[in-house]
Amino acid sequence: MLCRPTLLSLALLPFLLLACAHSDSRVAEGDASSLRTPPAGRVVGATSIDGAHAWRGIPYAQAPVGELRWRAPRALAPWPGTLEALAPGAACVQFPSSLLSDEDPSQPTGSEDCLTLNVFARPVSPSGIPGGAERRPVMVWIHGGANLTGESGVYDWSRFAVAHDTVVVALNYRLGLFGWFRHDSLWNEQDDVFDRSGNFGTLDLIHGLRWVQDNIAAFGGDPDNVTIFGESAGGNDVLALLLSPEAEGLFHRAISQSGGTWSTSIAGAENWIDDAEPGLPFSSREVLAKLLIADGSAADRGAARALAAEMTAEQTEAYLRSQSADQLMSVLAPVGGGNMSIVPLTIREGTVVRRGEMIDNFAAGRYTQVPTILGSNRDESKLSMMSDPEYTWNLFGMLPRIRDLDRYVRDAEYRSDAWKADGVDEIAIEMRRMQGPSVYGYRFDWDEGPSILGSDLSLVVGAAHGIEIPFVMGVDSLGGADAILVSRRNRPGRQALSVKMGSYWAEFARSGAPGRGLAGDQPRWPAWDDSSEQANRFLVLDTQQDGGLRMSPEFVTAERLATRLRDDPRFDEAERCIAHGRLLDSFPRYARARSSGSCEENRLAAADRAPDEQP
Repeated sequence: MLCRPTLLSLALLPFLLLACAHSDSRVAEGDASSLRTPPAGRVVGATSIDGAHAWRGIPYAQAPVGELRWRAPRALAPWPGTLEALAPGAACVQFPSSLLSDEDPSQPTGSEDCLTLNVFARPVSPSGIPGGAERRPVMVWIHGGANLTGESGVYDWSRFAVAHDTVVVALNYRLGLFGWFRHDSLWNEQDDVFDRSGNFGTLDLIHGLRWVQDNIAAFGGDPDNVTIFGESAGGNDVLALLLSPEAEGLFHRAISQSGGTWSTSIAGAENWIDDAEPGLPFSSREVLAKLLIADGSAADRGAARALAAEMTAEQTEAYLRSQSADQLMSVLAPVGGGNMSIVPLTIREGTVVRRGEMIDNFAAGRYTQVPTILGSNRDESKLSMMSDPEYTWNLFGMLPRIRDLDRYVRDAEYRSDAWKADGVDEIAIEMRRMQGPSVYGYRFDWDEGPSILGSDLSLVVGAAHGIEIPFVMGVDSLGGADAILVSRRNRPGRQALSVKMGSYWAEFARSGAPGRGLAGDQPRWPAWDDSSEQANRFLVLDTQQDGGLRMSPEFVTAERLATRLRDDPRFDEAERCIAHGRLLDSFPRYARARSSGSCEENRLAAADRAPDEQP
């Protein structure tokens, strides 16, 4: 693992913060006091430098390899002897980051045998494991990375578990073409509806939650008090689990950090891109064509499509299953680490995830109604914009400078507000109407990065996507990112905010309401309130010097965003239509918004297409 403290690292800031801050807390010496005997088998872990018992790399399902590729996860028989769970399991297959690894970023890394989890808890002897009413709240972390990259091993929840007396579980799950792939040739008579769903990554998470139900009591956790929480794609996965009938009863609270309603119809997952109901560019049929071209069986897409039409289901299945992980990943090379708009992820097929747009299911009450926190970061989109040559240029190849500050701020505002509308406000409005005052919202506003050689990181980065994660974890040093994001001046405020955020998260896991935090000494965080325009809806998370913790009545919807864009004098007509098109591509519900303006005709035409695009 590399930890390069340069401004080139900003594009992968969330992973850099965590990997560099925690790479030294992975220890490999077993601790006899961590011996546990869950139904899965005897296991021993280690004591981390933050003082937690940590069990890393515990397998929770059979390896999804060979005939089990593209099938629902299978239960794992208890292992013999004592498992030494001292290091994270392999990452699932993905493209590596050149900033975090010495591996070639054009060559896939990881393993198909990757279904493992890590457990963190306050250390106690085997005879002192809490039982009955003394069992601790359980929090199950789902990592982000566009559902194409990432791994649970990057996240060390030791400090959080010790500080807040919780049991934290971090899961690996299949990614990309291995996690979400639906092609009817893969279905045999013995395959059930789950094998046929294509939602294998989602099913991995559900299987992991079943493992928690069966085994977490042996670690002192309460299987009747489980909170799922995740960020970015992990936040989207949290929403998918809320919409999954198969996950009902496996968790009792939910936190979606910077999630969204990005999902794919069956047509989007399976069809050719030029079918009457078009598939996505990396639908299963398009992937098959790309493979046939790559191995020389077909000269171009037309020939590949004709050849695919001649192949029997048995031949197609044998061909797809014969492909190595590297061969499958080679067709994803243009996507690399994360274009979610063209790869089917979270398939609305009706069994694992309900059919219909996610927001419509929330509006109809077709979801698991549990206490839920929905949140986003004020400047989500700056994570991508800061490395986009349209908006910035680099001094000496490493120092980002904003080309046009007014344009940068304006576009970041719209793109980030669209994220908030999609992942927080519109869902919260519907959930509040359905389940009452057990829905909570937040916006993370910390933006106190330093200025380096004239590049003001408080503006360039701001409260960008992913920065809230170490604040929740309670990390008081950001390792290799210290040189680019934090300073001696901002450290006291950052640490104080981190303590408060972790306390709110832990109290929510304990009671189902963030309240005044675990110690009861923080400002009260009330539920989302839609009773009037002036009613408080969400909590702003910020340092005392920037206004502190405070409630806000602001909210954003597709309709409000469309109207605001139409009337915003900061845009000329050409810029307005460009912004309009970006919102159409990134915000599924925006296509339904009705407003007037010169872009209306184009927008209404776009509304007629299947809304399968994902940001």
